[in-house]
Amino acid sequence: MDELEQAIILAHDPSSDPALRSQALAFCTGVRTSGNPFDVVRRCLDLLLRSPHAPVLFWSLQSLHDSIVASYSSFPPSTLPSLRSSLLSLFSGPLSSPSTPPFLKNKLAQCITALIRIEYPAIWPTALIDLIPNLNLQPPAGPALSDMFARVLVVLDDDLLSQDYPRSPAELSDAMRVKDAMRTQCISQVVRHWFNATTLYRISDPSVAAAVLDAARRHITWIDIGLVANDAFLPLLFDLAISPVTVSGLRLAAAGCLQSIILKRMDWRPKISLLRSLNLNRVFSLEPGLLIKLASLVTTYASETLECYRKLGSSDPDGASSLELLEASLPSVFYVTENCQEDEVDPTFVFDFLSNYVSTMKNPSEKQLLYLGQILQVIRSQMSYDQTYRSSLDVLDKIGKEEEDQMAEHRKDLFSIFRGICRVAPDATQMFIRNMLISSLSSPGESGVEDAEVALTMLYRYGETLSEEGIKNGFGHLRELVPMLLMARFSCHKHRLVALVYLETVTKYMKFVQENTQYIPHLLGAFLDERGIHHSNIYVSRRASYLFMKAVKLLKTKLVPYLDSLLQSLQDTVAMFTCLDWANKDVKLSGTEDGSQIFEAIGLLIGMEDVPAEKQSNYLAALLNPLCQQMELVLSDAKVERIDETSTKALNLQQIIVALNALSKGFNERLVMSSRPAVGVMFKQTLDLVLRVLSIFPNVKPLRSKITSFLHRMIDILGLSIFPCLTMALKQLLVDNEVKDMVDFLLLVNQMISKFKTSVGSILEEVYPDIASRAFLILSQDAFQACPGGTTEELRELQELQKLLYTFLHVMASNDLSYVFIAPNCRQHLDAVMQLLLYTSCSHKDMQLRKACVQIFIKLIKDWCGNPSSEDKLPGFRSFVIEKFASNCCLYSVLDKSFDFRDANTLLLFSEIMTAQKVMYEKFRDEFVMNFVSKNLSTVHCPQDMAEQYYQKLQDNDLKALRSFYQSLIENLRHKQNGSLVFR
Repeated sequence: MDELEQAIILAHDPSSDPALRSQALAFCTGVRTSGNPFDVVRRCLDLLLRSPHAPVLFWSLQSLHDSIVASYSSFPPSTLPSLRSSLLSLFSGPLSSPSTPPFLKNKLAQCITALIRIEYPAIWPTALIDLIPNLNLQPPAGPALSDMFARVLVVLDDDLLSQDYPRSPAELSDAMRVKDAMRTQCISQVVRHWFNATTLYRISDPSVAAAVLDAARRHITWIDIGLVANDAFLPLLFDLAISPVTVSGLRLAAAGCLQSIILKRMDWRPKISLLRSLNLNRVFSLEPGLLIKLASLVTTYASETLECYRKLGSSDPDGASSLELLEASLPSVFYVTENCQEDEVDPTFVFDFLSNYVSTMKNPSEKQLLYLGQILQVIRSQMSYDQTYRSSLDVLDKIGKEEEDQMAEHRKDLFSIFRGICRVAPDATQMFIRNMLISSLSSPGESGVEDAEVALTMLYRYGETLSEEGIKNGFGHLRELVPMLLMARFSCHKHRLVALVYLETVTKYMKFVQENTQYIPHLLGAFLDERGIHHSNIYVSRRASYLFMKAVKLLKTKLVPYLDSLLQSLQDTVAMFTCLDWANKDVKLSGTEDGSQIFEAIGLLIGMEDVPAEKQSNYLAALLNPLCQQMELVLSDAKVERIDETSTKALNLQQIIVALNALSKGFNERLVMSSRPAVGVMFKQTLDLVLRVLSIFPNVKPLRSKITSFLHRMIDILGLSIFPCLTMALKQLLVDNEVKDMVDFLLLVNQMISKFKTSVGSILEEVYPDIASRAFLILSQDAFQACPGGTTEELRELQELQKLLYTFLHVMASNDLSYVFIAPNCRQHLDAVMQLLLYTSCSHKDMQLRKACVQIFIKLIKDWCGNPSSEDKLPGFRSFVIEKFASNCCLYSVLDKSFDFRDANTLLLFSEIMTAQKVMYEKFRDEFVMNFVSKNLSTVHCPQDMAEQYYQKLQDNDLKALRSFYQSLIENLRHKQNGSLVFR
C-alpha cells in the first residue's frame, strides 16, 4: 500500500485523528491538482487495477472523471488509446462484478460517459459497440456486463441526452451529435441487446433484465419507434407487464417502456395508428390486482388518446377512432384512480386528464353521461377523508388540523373537475348528489361521517356554479334537494365536520328560502336546534351564530311572524353568553366568531319598525337588563376588589360590552330618537352604565377598546343626545394613551366630527388641547428613532397614528371647525400644528398626506384671512403663509427632483398646490405677488418674461391653464439649475 493509498483510506476514516485526517485530505488534494494531469490519470488507473479498498476505488474514479472533464485537451494524443483500453478493462473486469458496490459501478459509468461525450464518434467511433456485452458469457460475467452497460446508458441519458433537465448550448450540441451517431451506427445493435438480454435474464436474473429495460425506457423517446414497437419487442414487453409471475421490478420496467412508446412524440395520425396497434385491451381486461400495478400505464394511454381526439376532432375518422380507444380505457382509469395509492399513480396527472376530458364535452351523449357519473364517483372517493382521522377531525387536534389542510389542498383540482361536470351535466350532478344524500341519511351512527361530509360539500360546491336566479327559482332538482337539505338529520350530525359543512350549505341556498317562504321554519330549525346554535361543539355553535346573523340580514321582515318563538329558542343561548367564564381558553376562540353575532342577529330582528313598539321595548329590555345587571354586579365588586385586564371579571365585562355593541347594530337613529324614543332611553341608560365602567377601570386597555367601539355605535344611533356625556368620556379615553389607543381614539373623534360637524365645536374646544398634547408626545421624533429598520409593528402603528392625526386635522378644517385651533385654550398648540403641516406639505414621502396638508392650508387661508379690506382672524398667519408656505411648499418643494410629474398622486398634489396659489392671490393680492413673483421666482433665477407670464395666468380664471404653465415653468427651471441648487 503506497503513500497515496494510505492517505485516501485515512482521509475517509471518520474515526481517525482529525489533524491526521486533515493532512491526509490535503495530500490527496495536492496529488489531484498538482503536476501533469495525465499523471493523475495514470495513478488513478493504477490504483483501480490493484487496490481492493472501496474508498480508494471511489477516490480514483472521481479523480479520473474530473480529469477527463477538466483536462482532456491537455492529454498527450499517444496516451488516449491506453485510456480507452483501461476503461474497457475496468468495464469488463472486477469492477463490474455483482459484489462491487453500486456507487462504484455508477462512478465508472460516469467516467466512460464523460469520454464518450468528448470522443464519440469522431475519435472513438466504436465506443458503444465496444461496450455491448457478449451474452454468450457464462454467469455471473454475462449478467454483470449487461448491468454495467445499462448503467452507462442511464448515466449517458442523465448527464447528456435527456431533455428533462436544463442544458447549456454546448451540452445540447453534444447530445445531438451523440444521438445522430448512435442512430446511424449502433442503435439497432443496442436495441437487439435490450431484447436479447431481457429475454435471457427475465427468469434467471430479473433485476438485470429490469435494469436493461429501464435503460431502454430512457432512450425510446428519441430512437426510431419501429425498433421497439414491433412484432418482436411488444409481445415481450406485454408478456412481462401482464404476466402474474413477473417480479414487481421487472413488470414496472416493462410498463415503463410501454409508456415511453405511448408518449413518443409524433404527428397525430401516426400516433393513433401506434396506439391502436398496442391493443391495450389486454391490459384493461386484467384482474383488478394486476391492473392496479399498471395504473400509470393505463392513465398515460388514456391521456394520449384524449390528446389525439382533441387535436383531430370527432368529425375526423382518426379522431373518432381515438375516441373509441379513449372510451375503452375509461373504466380502467376510473378503477385505478379510485383504488390506487399516490405512489402508484400521480393524482395530479389523472386529475388533469379528467379535467381535459370533461372540457371536451358540450352536449354529453348517454354514454358520456354514464362516464361523467363514474367521474363523479371518482371525485367522491378522492374527496373522502380517511376514517382513521375521524376522531382527530372532530376535536381538531394537531393531527386533525394537518389532515384538514392537506385535504383542502388535495380538493382544489377535484373541485375544478366538478365545476366542469356541473356545467355540462347539471341534472346528472344533482341526481348524483341526491342519491348521496339519501344514502348518507340512512347510514347508522358515526359510520357515515365521511360520506355525509362529501355529499354536503358537493351540494355546496354545486351551489357555487349557479346564478342567484338559479338558486332562487330552484333550478333543476333543487326544489327537491333544498327541502331535503333543510329537513336533513344525519345520524352523524354531532361530528364537527358534518355540522359545519351542513350549516355552510344551508346558508348557500338561503335565497331559495327567500323566494319560497314556506320553508322558513325549516331554515330556522337548521340554525337554532342541535344542528346549529345548540350544537354541542362550541366551534359549530359559534359558526351557526354567525351564519344565522347572515340569514337574518337576508330575510329580515319575513322573520317577524316567527319572532316570539325565535327569541324563546335563543333565550338560553343569550343567558349562557353572560355567564361564561371568558378566561377559559376553551371558551374564548380565536377570530371574530365569539358568539356575539347572535346578539347582532337579535338586534336586527327586534330593531325593525315592523315590530310593534311595545313588543320592541319589551324584547330590548329583556336583553339589556341581564347584561346591565351583570355589569352592575362587577362594578359593585370592584369597590373591594381590584381587577386587571387578565382577570375573569374584566374579560366578562369586555364580552358583555361586545354583546351590547352587536345588539345595537340592528337599530338606527331615526327609530331610536324619533319613532321609538323609549328605545333611545334604554340605550342611553346602558351607555351611562358602560361609561361608569370606563371611569372605574380607565387603565384596562382591552376593556377601553371595547368601550370605544360601543361609543362608535352610540354616536350613530343616539345622535345629539349623546353630547352630555361625550366630553368626560373622551377625556377618560385619553388617559395614559399609547399608540394603539390613540389610533382608536382618533377614529372615534373623526367619526364624531363627520357626523355632528360644527355642533361638536364646544366639545372639541375642551378636548383638543389634550388630543394635541398626547398626539405630539407620542409622535415625537424620538418615537420614530426608537423603531429603526422601518418594519416593526411599533413603527407601523406610529405611521398609522400619524396618518390619522392628519385626517383629524383635515376633518376639523373641512367641517368648518378651524376656529377650534385658535380658541384661547387651544392656541398653545397652534405653532406646533402649523410647523407640522408645513413640513409635511413640503417634505413627506406620502404624496396623499402632502395633498391633505395643502388642502388644510387652503381651508385655513379661506377661514382666517380676510380680504384686503377686512381684518384677519389670526394676526401673523398671513405672513406665515406668504413667507413660509408659499415659498417652501409651492415653489421649492416642487422644484425638488423628487417631485415626479409622472406619478398620479404627485399630479393630484400639484393640482392642490395650484389651487392654493390661486386662493393666496385672491386673498392677498399684491402681498403675494411681491413675495412670490418678485422675490421667490427671482431667487431661483426665473426669467423675467416667464415670471410675467405666470403673473398674467394667475390673474385669469383658467386654473387648468395656470397649472399647465406652472409645470412647464418648473421643468424649465430644473433644467437651468442642472443640480446646482438643492431645493428644500
